[in-house]
Amino acid sequence: MLARWIDNQVWLGAAQAGVTMVAALLVVWLTGRLKLGLKKEILISLGRGVGQIVLVGFLLTVIFSADLWIAVPVILVMIVAGSVMTIRRVRNIPHALRISFIGISAGAGLVITVMTLMGVIEQELTSIIPIGSMMVYGAMNTNALMMERFRSEVTSHVGQIEAGLALGASPEQVIRPYSRRAISAALTPNINGLRSLGIVWIPGAMAGMVLSGQNPAYAGFYQFVVSGSIFVTAGITVLISIVLLRSQVFSQAEQLLLRSEADN
Repeated sequence: MLARWIDNQVWLGAAQAGVTMVAALLVVWLTGRLKLGLKKEILISLGRGVGQIVLVGFLLTVIFSADLWIAVPVILVMIVAGSVMTIRRVRNIPHALRISFIGISAGAGLVITVMTLMGVIEQELTSIIPIGSMMVYGAMNTNALMMERFRSEVTSHVGQIEAGLALGASPEQVIRPYSRRAISAALTPNINGLRSLGIVWIPGAMAGMVLSGQNPAYAGFYQFVVSGSIFVTAGITVLISIVLLRSQVFSQAEQLLLRSEADN
């Protein structure tokens, strides 16, 4: 209906976003009626979301006309932003920002580089930056989940950990089961996403390729490339982050440093 009334593509997008915003505000109103305490957070998120994505849309029109090397600083900015957003969701973890940056950089940087050099991702800005952003986003979320779960596991089992240390177990031994649980919990959404791929949902990359006239079979293969790469990125990120994280929760005297706020 909107396409019949509006010829300009940018204005059409603005109108479509406006309809979506009205629907979202209806949800905000309902949450307010139920007194869920989410009204302010949702409104801020909606405002930031639409402002950021529209700004990025305009920036990409400029970036896509630049040389290929510009992808490096663009992805790096995304990694830094992702690292900062990660630590906002976790508390009382020493050097969380540095750990997040190293983990996300290693995961996303390695996968993007290898996939691009092998030709799995086309050596074009229109492919590298959007797919790279998906990998960074996936790594950020998975890393945040891992850190949150790790902190929760450790602070909930302080007694058991300190008892193990007192009996002569090494920090690596006493922390290992909680590290495994944190990694498992963080990767579960990615695993479920792969399991439901194409059955429960058809992701954006495949949907976009089909709508643009690409062969649906090829679109399916390429969607797996994207989803699989996101999983690999997330896996590398959390494995590196957990190694760095475990070294930060014990002192040189092998005393547990990470505790709940109630214990501090």
